[in-house]
Amino acid sequence: MLKVLITGATGNVGIEVLAALNKFNHQLEIFAGVRNTEDRNEELTNLNVKLIKFDFTKSETILPAFHDIDILFLLRPPQLSDVKKYFEPLIGFAKQSFIKHIVFLSVQGVEKSEIIPHYKIENLIIESNIAFTFLRPAYFMQNFTTTLKYDIVKHNRIYLPAGNTKFTLIDIKDIGCVAAKVIIDYPYHVNKKYDLTNHETLTFTEMAEKMSAGIGRKINFISPNLLQFYLTKRKENMPLMFILVMMMLHYLPRFQKTPKTTDCIKIITGKDPISFDDFVLVNKIGLQK
Repeated sequence: MLKVLITGATGNVGIEVLAALNKFNHQLEIFAGVRNTEDRNEELTNLNVKLIKFDFTKSETILPAFHDIDILFLLRPPQLSDVKKYFEPLIGFAKQSFIKHIVFLSVQGVEKSEIIPHYKIENLIIESNIAFTFLRPAYFMQNFTTTLKYDIVKHNRIYLPAGNTKFTLIDIKDIGCVAAKVIIDYPYHVNKKYDLTNHETLTFTEMAEKMSAGIGRKINFISPNLLQFYLTKRKENMPLMFILVMMMLHYLPRFQKTPKTTDCIKIITGKDPISFDDFVLVNKIGLQK
């Protein structure tokens, strides 16, 4: 029985990967990497997984966690940007442990963005000669129910320096489903790179209009300049590094071509990807309070 380790297991994407794996028939033994195996980890209850101690920031946990693991689902925690410090040793441990396949959660457009950590991590994996699959998702719809939720609920606005830029989109439930299928059928996805999007390209003005219609309350999109955005978010006590990440994620695309949509989700899962309207409908109550 092949053994699979899911890193970031208690995060938004990790949970969706585990939930999807739990729905499919397979002969895999699934391990969830968590910082503390003694915590209750209620979100992992009923997902048919075994807990294993794993902490990206504590290298002494990594090699033991990789012991006897065949397939690794790897993501980059947002707060860890030092690839040389955290991911170069990790990939070395993966090679030392004879891991057969790494499924890495990257980002759409990574091949054109050498400055972002995902680009360097992809190269580390390629150079390791470990078989891989790179999942390159578009803009997460769940950003609206997490980092952007405060402005939506409290100020009836989406406040980002994105201008009229069009973004491709994806629901993380679709990422989880794709990742599960790739893990289960990994021999068919060796050294493949998949851009994961739904079938829409939307500006934030268009997303605000769809959200307004879906939740029954007017949501405005406001595009501040970088200084205004910085000062506003500092007043809200947003950490400096996170503000810079938000700027990079929403401002830099103004100077790039609109990413293309793909059929990868339908091809891999057999199902159409979730639309933004459907996402708003499912999350309507959460976006109202």
